[in-house]
Amino acid sequence: MHSWPHSGPAQSGPEAGRCPTEADTVRRVSAAGAAPLYEQIADTLQAHIRSGVYRPGDRVPSVRKLREQHRVSVATALAALQVLENRGLVAARPQSGHYVRAPDRLHLREPEPSTPPGVACHVDASLAVTLNLGIGDPHEPTLGAAVQGIELVPVDALNRLLGQALRFQPSACHSYDAPPGTLALRQTVARRGLDAGYAVSPDDVVITSGAKEAVYLSIRAVTRPGDTVAIESPTYYALLEVLASLGLRAVEIASHPRHGIDLDQLADVLRTEPVAAVALVPTYANPTGSCMPDAAKARLVRLLETHDVPLVEDDVYGDLAFSGPRPRAVKAFDRRGLVLYCGSYSKTLSPGLRVGWAIPGRYRDQLQLLKLVVNQATAPAPQLAIAAFVDGGGFDRHLRRVRRMYRDQMDATLRAVSRHFPPQTCATRPDGGHVLWLQLPDGVDALELHGAAAAAGIRIAPGPMFSPSGGYRDFVRLNTGFPWRPSTERQIEHLGHLVTARRR
Repeated sequence: MHSWPHSGPAQSGPEAGRCPTEADTVRRVSAAGAAPLYEQIADTLQAHIRSGVYRPGDRVPSVRKLREQHRVSVATALAALQVLENRGLVAARPQSGHYVRAPDRLHLREPEPSTPPGVACHVDASLAVTLNLGIGDPHEPTLGAAVQGIELVPVDALNRLLGQALRFQPSACHSYDAPPGTLALRQTVARRGLDAGYAVSPDDVVITSGAKEAVYLSIRAVTRPGDTVAIESPTYYALLEVLASLGLRAVEIASHPRHGIDLDQLADVLRTEPVAAVALVPTYANPTGSCMPDAAKARLVRLLETHDVPLVEDDVYGDLAFSGPRPRAVKAFDRRGLVLYCGSYSKTLSPGLRVGWAIPGRYRDQLQLLKLVVNQATAPAPQLAIAAFVDGGGFDRHLRRVRRMYRDQMDATLRAVSRHFPPQTCATRPDGGHVLWLQLPDGVDALELHGAAAAAGIRIAPGPMFSPSGGYRDFVRLNTGFPWRPSTERQIEHLGHLVTARRR
């Protein structure tokens, strides 16, 4: 993998292939507006580095030069250079300036496809509760829980829109709502579904309190206690918590670190086992970051149709592609209503507002009834605020900004792991989302490593949390959801020392 951050869309038209000039730089920065000015300047300098205008060892423009070129303050110029340092692109030399860093040589191999037992088993999700990952202070980066930094939440805009909803629609905000949720947000969700490749009406949408409730209601709608659910392995531990709470069994299906679930093995299991449902994160899976290709998603739907088995699709990371168009959802290939699609604004906008949705297909009536029984309806004010933010264009501008940030954070984490972990370490290569799956060298136990790291104030997610059979004792998951800081580098460096001390 090339160690520079992932490149954006290629330039087209008469200017394609021409190196950017300083005049281009000023025009682009002044014309942009989706990010703070210092980030715009940093993005432009990063583009120069990628295109070869500045090569390893070259000095980039000084604070004084940036101030003159862009007519900005010294503080803004310094902040732009700090962003480039945080991205690992430049290094400061005392009394000399900032110079382009030589790219790190990533020695990290990709993990092999998983090989789980492939037999139905009882689900015990107590490990997640016992380990108590802890989300902690939202201002302090954590490598454990898969959460984003507050810097990636459009707090001011959402606060303003929440205030407007409460002020101008007080009756709606302070009254009971019906289970489907507010019409405004259901219309918004239906329109945005076109980006993921599926077409539904607002009546097909049920608003939930986050994606976790959507997944819980969906699985409960299609199963009974004692049923078996097919899952990819490894899988998100919160899904295991849902299965355990409903008295369900799980059969683990092998998966590839880039392409997701092994459809051949799934086909064999569907032929031979009484599977009530399949539950997956097909796009930027947690914990591996894998993304099923479109052809595989289409084949998955054909398998489901052949055996008349529903799929619960958790698609919370789909909007966080690092570059290019948003991947299509499995729902895009569903023509018989077998896919219960679950989405959320927690990963893309605000986890605290707790707004998600389900598109349950043929199971809509069952899910609506369950929503009514569980908690009547999701709070209206956050729904109205999010609908206004999305429909007003703020969501697309926000996504353009945070996609770049997530990409840079993932690349910075991979470079740090490559620098500080033993060369036998393996790592996935996600193209979206904010979780990274590491395979540790022989002799390193993830649970023991978790204990040693916790004693040093470092949170990680050990591999056995992601398997009902307790597998993946040599894996850990790292969160990359916070903007890169020197403290994050120090945590990964300390983890690398702990791993090195424990390998055989």
